[in-house]
Amino acid sequence: MSWIAAQSYYKVERILTGTEMKAVKEPRQMLLYDGHLQTKRRSFPLDEVHDLSFRPMGEEGGILYVHTGHGVYAYTVPEDPAAFIEIFKQHTEAK
Repeated sequence: MSWIAAQSYYKVERILTGTEMKAVKEPRQMLLYDGHLQTKRRSFPLDEVHDLSFRPMGEEGGILYVHTGHGVYAYTVPEDPAAFIEIFKQHTEAK
């Protein structure tokens, strides 16, 4: 099964080593399929995803929110996901 749209996001892990703390960014992909939205750790059936929204933070990127019946999940994105959100809305409205 091939995906319809992709959105980059990243997970920041803070690692404490001796006397310093490092922030390591792990790049990941959120993929929109015909029946679900897939992240590295979760799969959201599209009938349970009510909305996607975005809040800019700083000069670039921000937080992409996935609103579901089980809560809201936040993903840090490096750029504005407007195109991904638009494709999601078009795809879910067509169903």
